[in-house]
Amino acid sequence: MPTLRWGLLSTANINRRLIPAVRASRQGELTAVCSRTQEKAESYAAEWGIPHAFGSYQEMLDSDMVDVVYNSLPNHLHAEWSIKAMEAGKHVLCEKPFAITLDEVDEMTAVSERTGCKLAEAFMYRHHPQTKIVGEWVRSGRLGEIYLVRGTFNFQMGSGDNVRLVPEWGGGCLWDVGIYPLSFSQYVMGGPPERISGSQWIGESGVDEHFYGQMSYSGDRVAQISSSFAAPFYTWMEIFGTEGRLVLNKPFAELDQDRHLTFHPYQGKPREIRVPKKELYLGEVEDMHAAVLDGRPNYVTLAETRDHVRTALALYESAAKRSVVHL
Repeated sequence: MPTLRWGLLSTANINRRLIPAVRASRQGELTAVCSRTQEKAESYAAEWGIPHAFGSYQEMLDSDMVDVVYNSLPNHLHAEWSIKAMEAGKHVLCEKPFAITLDEVDEMTAVSERTGCKLAEAFMYRHHPQTKIVGEWVRSGRLGEIYLVRGTFNFQMGSGDNVRLVPEWGGGCLWDVGIYPLSFSQYVMGGPPERISGSQWIGESGVDEHFYGQMSYSGDRVAQISSSFAAPFYTWMEIFGTEGRLVLNKPFAELDQDRHLTFHPYQGKPREIRVPKKELYLGEVEDMHAAVLDGRPNYVTLAETRDHVRTALALYESAAKRSVVHL
């Protein structure tokens, strides 16, 4: 069976979620990691049992040790190093947010098309059976007409010394955790909204540490999202239809044993919907394998990704202007 060799572009904390997924996959092998210094790369490689360590990002990209790069660099570096990776012939799974400007998204997409390298946004929850079941219920009409989606992702930031609190690096809770309910809402609603209203609280860090957004769709449909860096960890999504509602208690959490999907009909008792257990990050790894080795399109399309970034930018614009923004 053919395999793909993965390289980690940085030693970011989120890597600890992807590493077990790559190793659990049938067609993936973790072969390399790079950092800004050789010492740090070697220390990280020893800790995680990774065969090759590189003292610069470009050194790993120029090597013949990897086929696919996982880009977990800070947000403002996603575009630059994803492009450099594709120019070096590497496929890229890029952490969210994919980029922080539309020009970056468009350039990344153009380089992917020109080089033939696969490029995908790393929204792990989209590949999980729980989310796909929700999509099936919505598309099949079992919930009736969808008129409201609500979602929250809160994460209490511990230290003030964090890249997610640096304004010029694309920091802020909307980019970091609010992008999850934002993208989930667009998945359920079938695309981006028509009108947007955003509200934010800027902390001493200079970034949004609370963010609230309302996204209005055709047919008087609405999606409401919130996110925070100053509240205890909490994730939740709720989809309302004319036949009932679906509630996801932990749509973006990694522990399967605590994950529930419940249908609340407008008549009758709530019932639990069985969700097959699957490691949360495994799906995005397998998706990249299928794209590279089998020629399948990536499940999360670059058009969807552009809409995620476009909507987030509009929410920030609305919050700054304190007015409704039309897409």
